[in-house]
Amino acid sequence: MERLFLGYSVEKLRQSEARIKDCLDRLSPGQIWWRGSDATNAVANLVLHLCGNVRQWIIASVGGHPDNRDRDSEFSARDGVDGKTLQAMLTTTLDEAVAVIERIRPERLSDRIRVQGYDTSVLEAIYHVVEHFSLHTGQILYITKLLRNEDLGFYRTLASRRITKRRHNSARPASN
Repeated sequence: MERLFLGYSVEKLRQSEARIKDCLDRLSPGQIWWRGSDATNAVANLVLHLCGNVRQWIIASVGGHPDNRDRDSEFSARDGVDGKTLQAMLTTTLDEAVAVIERIRPERLSDRIRVQGYDTSVLEAIYHVVEHFSLHTGQILYITKLLRNEDLGFYRTLASRRITKRRHNSARPASN
């Protein structure tokens, strides 16, 4: 069960990474830094924030590396990083985090660690990161759809399965 949890956590992080990178490829530099208002974040800020969060929670707190996070700067940045650089930062961060997760021995999942002043288990820290990463991935997808006015196509296979299933079901004789 522990290996299933760890493997699925890596799989979800990598899936989100691929989707974020796809969005960054679709957006212009201006769109990457676009904010709907001062109360919202740009895609670039969200990527910087995800890198900071994964580094602090997984690489530093679980993996034992130094924690040099400056959380405020993740949100205060207004430009200066392009899409390719953000993609490279995200990949480097996730490569390091995945290496930490893949080295975790199952019995270590219940170990207690301290992150951002919270006392938590290694399992809870990983769960937090996957959940947090997924939440912000959804925001990045939404912003990309909003700015590009297009379907991103991540679920096209599901739509084609529904159409095939409907066709298959309509070809059956009705049963009473």
